[in-house]
Parts: sequence; C-alpha cells; structure tokens
Amino acid sequence: MGVFVFLPLVLPLTAWPIARLAEQHLHPRTATVLLSAAAGVLAVCSTVCLVLLMVVGTAQLPGNPLPDGWSDEEVREAVPYDEVAGRAAIPALLAVVAACARTLWAHRRVRRRAVRALTGARGRSVAVLPDGEPYAYALPAGRGRRGRVVVSTAMLSCLGGEERRALFAHERAHLTGRHHRFLLVVHLAARTNPFLRPLRTAVSYTTERWADEEAAEAVGSRRAVARAVGRAALVSRGTGPAPALARFAAAGPVPRRVAALLEPAPAVRSWPPVFTTAGLAAWTAAAGTTVSALSSANSAVTLFLVLKAATPL
Repeated sequence: MGVFVFLPLVLPLTAWPIARLAEQHLHPRTATVLLSAAAGVLAVCSTVCLVLLMVVGTAQLPGNPLPDGWSDEEVREAVPYDEVAGRAAIPALLAVVAACARTLWAHRRVRRRAVRALTGARGRSVAVLPDGEPYAYALPAGRGRRGRVVVSTAMLSCLGGEERRALFAHERAHLTGRHHRFLLVVHLAARTNPFLRPLRTAVSYTTERWADEEAAEAVGSRRAVARAVGRAALVSRGTGPAPALARFAAAGPVPRRVAALLEPAPAVRSWPPVFTTAGLAAWTAAAGTTVSALSSANSAVTLFLVLKAATPL
C-alpha cells in the first residue's frame, strides 16, 4: 500500500481551486452537482483511508481490529504495519464518526421541530404562520408529508405582489431541486475532512443561486427576484427565524446574489471548456477525486489480498 493509503487524506486540497471558480463561472446547478459529488467521494475515500490506517497500524498490537481468524502471528507479520499512523487513526476515526452522528442528529431534530411548528397551519404546499418575525424557508418532504414553503405574515407584509411571487418561486425551487440533500452531503463531508469545508461554503451559495435562477425564470424578471432577495434580507437582518429553523432559511451571501441577478443569466452547460480557468479547475478537482478513489481502492484491495493469501478463508 505504501504512501497511497495516505493520499485520500490530502487530495481534497485539489478541490479548493474549483470551489470559488465554480461559483463564478459555472451555472449554479452544474456547480452544485459537481461540488457535492466531489465532496461526497472525497469524504468516503478519506474515511476508508482512516479505517485502513487503523487496521494496518494496530495489526500487531493486542486487541487489534482484525477478526479472530486473522490473529495468527504469521498473518500479523504479513499485514503492513505502521504503529504511529495506526494509533493516530483511531481517535481521528472516532472523531469523524461522532461528528457525522452529531450532524445527522441535529438535522433530524431541526426537521422535527420545524414540523411541530406547522401544527395546525393551513395549506398543503404553502404554510403561512402568524408571526411578527419575518422569515421564509422550504421544509423538505418527509415520511407521509409533502414539502412545504413556510413563510411568516411579517415577511409577506414587507414584500410587494411581484416580490412575493419571486419569494415563493425561490423556495419552491429549493424543494423541487432537493437542495437539502446536497447541503447535507457537503456538511457531512466537511465533518469527515476539514479540507472539504470550502466545498461546503461553495455549495451553500450555489444552491441559493440555483434557486434564484429558477425563480427568475418562473417570474420572468431577474430584477424582481433581486429586489425580493435584497428586501427579504434587509427586513430579516438581526431577527431571522427561530434558531431551530435557521438551517432551512440560510440566505447566503446576499450582495453577491443580487449582483448576479442584475447580470445576464448564466449559460447552461454541463461542463466548462477545457482551456478556460474554470475548466482547468474542474479537471483538477476531477483528477484529484479520481486519484483519491483509486488510491483508496488500491489500498483496500491490497490489504484484502494480503489477508487472503496469509489466511485460509
């Protein structure tokens, strides 16, 4: 296995160049899918790397994680051994598992509290809550319920008719595109490897931009959406929704979103041209993701073949 087992821990750095460039040069839908996929693959490979380091690093220590059938002295000697890396991988892997579990638990708790907040609210697709705090968010579908757009009466009172249509179109775009799944993937990826945090920040922005573009197409006016985004941000500044619902109502970098909406619509293409800044960054990220996956697969297969050759299965 050699150095290949360590590569997935540092290869997420190759995705950094595309994080900002994807926000600026790619269509938001393309950027969201590309960055989320890269973050997910790199996070899985990083976790596999920690597992392999734990196995090979503790193979010759008492209480090693190898099955009982692989505890013979000959098998221990056949398995690659790095005690320092193995001991360091154990707390790192436990920290990753704990962080991901905490993220999933918080995500489910927020959704449950959001659903409870809608008890008695009318409307199957849109729920208007009588609340003096201005906010709006998209509550994803769950078991036995449809996705709903939730908005407070205070928010509606601050917007004009066209701006209201833009707001509803924006939140419906979040539901239709299932943006919460992309956000959950990058949040878990960032918990797995700190080097992936720039991708989490980028996807948080591109999902908002994706919804902005869908809203502009639905309403037929980019300026109307820009006004709705700006006004909603102004009236909700310093107040915002209840803390339990904040995860569903993140507004993103509002000035950048408004500036993008005042420009022509971005070109829709699945992949940027190779000989451009965004294209080179995209290929760098894709190459890093591929090498990370191949390194993890190579290390896992090598360890399996070593154990298979040394043990009568």
